[in-house]
Amino acid sequence: MTLMKDIFQDADWKTEKHVPVIELPARVSKDEMFEINVTVGKQIPHPNTSEHYIAWMEVYFLPQGGKFPYQLSRCEFAAHGASAQGPNTSGVYSFPEVRVRMKTDKTGTIIACVYCNIHGLWENSAELTIG
Repeated sequence: MTLMKDIFQDADWKTEKHVPVIELPARVSKDEMFEINVTVGKQIPHPNTSEHYIAWMEVYFLPQGGKFPYQLSRCEFAAHGASAQGPNTSGVYSFPEVRVRMKTDKTGTIIACVYCNIHGLWENSAELTIG
């Protein structure tokens, strides 16, 4: 039996263009509003063409010691250059980047998942420290 955890890929985002890059403050105060920025292709640009693109991104928060994550965001990137005239003809492209604002009183892990139409599912995580 194949499970989702078996098909997610990960790597160092500095050498692999599909890995979501998670940027957040090193430490935030309890109940302080803060921003999480997640992008794909920060170091090595990911193609964004009708043939090869990031289709969607999800961002989750898993509190330390928790069993189930909270979904913070889901974003679909629908413009990849296609038009009625054919692939890569519109000049309109969405960029795989999501900004999420949140607050919590719990330390935990931010997890980002993305889907590339050619190379499948990719994930990354970053620790959130409250204190």
